[in-house]
Amino acid sequence: MISVSGLRKQYGSRTAVDDLTFDVTAGRVTGFVGPNGAGKSTTMRMMVGLTRPDAGEVRYDGVRYTDLRHPARVVGAVLDARCMHPGRSARHHLRATAALSGLPSGRVDAVLAEVGLEAAAGQRAGGFSLGMRQRLALAGALLGEPEVLLLDEPSNGLDPDGIRWLRNSLTRFAAQGGTVFVSSHLIGELSMFADDLVVVGGGRLLAAESVEAITARNEITVVAETAEPDRLAALLRAAGLEADVRGHRLHVRGTDRRAVSSIAFEGGIALSQLTETSPSLEDNLLEMTAASAEFASA
Repeated sequence: MISVSGLRKQYGSRTAVDDLTFDVTAGRVTGFVGPNGAGKSTTMRMMVGLTRPDAGEVRYDGVRYTDLRHPARVVGAVLDARCMHPGRSARHHLRATAALSGLPSGRVDAVLAEVGLEAAAGQRAGGFSLGMRQRLALAGALLGEPEVLLLDEPSNGLDPDGIRWLRNSLTRFAAQGGTVFVSSHLIGELSMFADDLVVVGGGRLLAAESVEAITARNEITVVAETAEPDRLAALLRAAGLEADVRGHRLHVRGTDRRAVSSIAFEGGIALSQLTETSPSLEDNLLEMTAASAEFASA
């Protein structure tokens, strides 16, 4: 549904986005991740015409955003949940948004109910918490019943129940054929519902793959605990496996539990524990983006 081709943006001597190319598929949730300063927000602004790229283009089903006849019916975007007049009620904010977008106001009450703000429709947005503003901003994005949702850090300020609601809402939107492109720093949360990931660092594309493909990049490690670690290590090495002894535990790479269990059994070695571990999605992404992180922890 979305095709990003050769996007580039320079601010003085700093390159914010450098020849970024990727596709976002309809019917799936695509996460947009990378460290602070990676170029995510700049990219998303260029995707909806708020920032002019120095090079490259973005197309929605083959059409540039600026050429869409009714952009609000194609793309619903939330790039800043604070962009609302504090003196307006939630209902009046959405009516104004609908008028500016050339949309009928008939859906205002429906989207307020959809995001859980029906009871707060008459309250002024200036008194809303960040989580409530996130919900109101999403309601504005849904007004035109768009084919695409483009969301920058939509879970900021949401409590656990709100995060679950957001996750279920985006998953349902994608299941109905919609396209979801969402940036987030909450990698663990994103891993629960994203189908694909676009990973950037230093303005450049690092990966554009399914979550499963990125998670599977690192091999599984088998952890075996025994009273005879040195003897088991010798047997494993004789079988061509790499075994690292740490006290009574061995960390074995390039195999699985069944193979380690079989070697131990044939050698008459009792195991008190046998597990498999693999790097989390967060571990994989941190490793991928480490070289381009603007602020790295010690």
